[in-house]
Amino acid sequence: MTRKSVLMICGDYMEDYEAIVPFHVLQAFGIRVHCASPNKRSRDTCFTAVHDYMGHQLYTELQGHHFTLNANWDELNPDCYDALIIPGGRFSELFSAHNGVLRIVSEFDKARKPIAVTCHSQLILIAAGALQGKKCTAFWSLKPVIKLAGGVWSEPDPITSSLLDSNIISAVGWPAHAQYLDLLLRSMGAKIVRHQNRAILFLCGDYVEDYEINVPFQAMGALGCRVEAVSPGKKKGDKCVTAIHDHIHDPEGVQVCSERQGHNVVLTADLSEICVDDYDCLVIPGGRSPEFLVMDDKVVSLVKEFADKKKIVSGIGHGKLLLVAAGLLQGKRCASSCAMKAIVMVGGGLVESTEAVADGELLTATGWPALPQFVSQLAELLGFSVVF
Repeated sequence: MTRKSVLMICGDYMEDYEAIVPFHVLQAFGIRVHCASPNKRSRDTCFTAVHDYMGHQLYTELQGHHFTLNANWDELNPDCYDALIIPGGRFSELFSAHNGVLRIVSEFDKARKPIAVTCHSQLILIAAGALQGKKCTAFWSLKPVIKLAGGVWSEPDPITSSLLDSNIISAVGWPAHAQYLDLLLRSMGAKIVRHQNRAILFLCGDYVEDYEINVPFQAMGALGCRVEAVSPGKKKGDKCVTAIHDHIHDPEGVQVCSERQGHNVVLTADLSEICVDDYDCLVIPGGRSPEFLVMDDKVVSLVKEFADKKKIVSGIGHGKLLLVAAGLLQGKRCASSCAMKAIVMVGGGLVESTEAVADGELLTATGWPALPQFVSQLAELLGFSVVF
């Protein structure tokens, strides 16, 4: 069977999660994703923007990552793709007047291929005449524009919901990624095969790595898992701030990547109420939060309990610090970056030159660039497959 392919139209200051989450998750399930932008070439980068509410009347915009393109704009052929993704962000205003962008969108729409839009990128569909008579949701500021364009406004309630009407998949933004990805996969003909319901616990703290918490969280949600995020000293509904680690375009000679504030993670449960028997898997993302978590004996004991009960335990990047503290790496094959190699080896781990590796019920990954491999292997361990 021919491999499925998706085109993502990118631009400077596209929303960070709205680009990277589908980019990584679709690859995890065997789908080729080509990312291109007008007037840019493959290997060029687009700046991304972090959009999140941080105590002001409107969402705050922070500098995100440098997103590397992998396709040339002037070589695109819409006939070669099965679906189109347009992330949200301020670039969508500029591209709503770009004839080349509108031509591509129109070709996808005429062919009735799935088009997935989030937040503000619905404006490009409006400019291409692709929303007439179709139900659509978006960021609330676009409501009057969608209605004037002949679209049928649908309230994004709850904000984690996405909408499918004809070939158009729409969402208010990145909080809706789980259902958005589910709709996109199914619209492309995918069948999600699972043997039973699964529950996954994500253990985090402030300055958890931005991608390493959210990409697998949304990916597993898209597969139908119950996903929960907890942190010691915080309650359901509280937030953890994330950290962005991006080495691209750091000043020449800088030996470690820079760090910036990222999105907020909303906790979905209280750690004090967690029962290990209610979960099938524990995911420990990296960033700097593991330094905080490893100082809490109750947290380390919780990690040990997951392992003792033969649950799947996984660590990404610096999340392996907790695996070492819990004594789980002794004699185990482990994927590790240079930054964690000494710690992994002290913990008895056997470092392998691979981005992600499973050894029994233990799954490890080097860091966020390895998330497609991590998500793919985690889904397999949990008994999931995505077939076309």
